Amino acid sequence: MRSKVTVVGAGMVGATTAQYLAAKNIADVVLVDIVEDMPQGKALDLAQAGPVVGYDIKMVGANDYAATAGSDVVVITSGSPRKPGMSRDDLLRINKNIVQSVTEEAVKHSPDAVIIVVTNPLDAMCHAALEKSGFPSERVLGQAGVLDSARFRAFIAMELDVSPKDVNAFVLGGHGDTMVPLPRYSTVAGIPITKWISAERIDEIVDRTRDGGGEIVRLLGTSAYYAPAASTVEMVEAVLLDQNRILPCSTFLTGEYGINDLYVGVPIKIGAGGVKEIIEIELLDDERKALNHSADAVRELVDAMANL
Repeated sequence: MRSKVTVVGAGMVGATTAQYLAAKNIADVVLVDIVEDMPQGKALDLAQAGPVVGYDIKMVGANDYAATAGSDVVVITSGSPRKPGMSRDDLLRINKNIVQSVTEEAVKHSPDAVIIVVTNPLDAMCHAALEKSGFPSERVLGQAGVLDSARFRAFIAMELDVSPKDVNAFVLGGHGDTMVPLPRYSTVAGIPITKWISAERIDEIVDRTRDGGGEIVRLLGTSAYYAPAASTVEMVEAVLLDQNRILPCSTFLTGEYGINDLYVGVPIKIGAGGVKEIIEIELLDDERKALNHSADAVRELVDAMANL
């Protein structure tokens, strides 16, 4: 039997995730949204692209969760962007309620699924999904580290005029301004970027990575969706095909890196069932300080959300 993936939220991130998943041809896809007819229309459009692109998966759009039954992976993209005049607590309250509501519905129909959270603020929303699902933390994780690392890799490739396929890099910490790109562990064809790029220029690339989402918002007037969707699909594929990929993901830490009971981006082994292993790498004092600072920022959001 073919695998099944539910994508909750048929906006730009959700619909693009469904598109990329279809192109992989590895799982049937259900696109769910509360807006009547929209997920059905997008699913039908994607199904009609199948004969041209060459995929033959089943693509379904729905407004309820009955169609999602038996999903192996549930991707949560639904949520509200921060609007003018909206406080941080307003955004936390709205998206917490959305994530918990869709999580509750999803787990009723797919009690064995792995949940991948994409909704922002990402790390805090992972806590909301974990609490409502009742799942073990290994089966609830967040996408942002793959996206942040992809941006870092792209900027390194642009700087050196090399193929991004040859660039390996990853980013630790929360998804936001306090993320921690690690140049020391970033390479091009195995060669550390510190051998290719000056320290001053690396700092500039790191700053651009931290502002990667904001730069796109300023250009488009809306949040990114191609790279977030592609990053999400990389995680979904690792789970469905039990690939044991080493990817940076928002993961619930229980003492690793000296951080307890908090979702923070770190490298993990991801495969069937979600998180198989949390990879602890050696950090220099300034890197560990930056990671702790990022974790503190996440914890502040989680504490604020608990009091809403």
